[in-house]
Amino acid sequence: MSQILSFSADSEFANDFDKLIKKSGYKNRSRFIRDASLFFAEIQQRGDLMNMDDEETVEGHLVVHYQHANEQKLMVSRTDSVEVAAYHHSSRLGHSCHSSVDVVHVKGEARNVRRIYQQLQNTPNVDKVSFISAPMRQEGCC
Repeated sequence: MSQILSFSADSEFANDFDKLIKKSGYKNRSRFIRDASLFFAEIQQRGDLMNMDDEETVEGHLVVHYQHANEQKLMVSRTDSVEVAAYHHSSRLGHSCHSSVDVVHVKGEARNVRRIYQQLQNTPNVDKVSFISAPMRQEGCC
């Protein structure tokens, strides 16, 4: 069930706000406000991966862009400290037939996910590593 929330703003902010929504690719103000609020709250409560408490349980995706050689894959294997729920490898992306991306769905304590992130950053031929955390849930499960 929907509920209407409203707030007031000066004209300059309102115009800038609408431009920001459009530049961000949203067509719906409510969805933009929802997503922005959830993102802000999560960063305020947990921080990003590099600043989270070591013991914080985190779940999300490691995305690794790299130049492969001879069918090289960067497979992150299962460990006692981090669960790997899924792994996907794509190669021959973009303009180069040597570009690859690996997406790894992981869950574990922030310190252990951070360790894997840093290992990947220091792997030869890796161009970029990102971590996208899953949304926080206070209750409910699949």
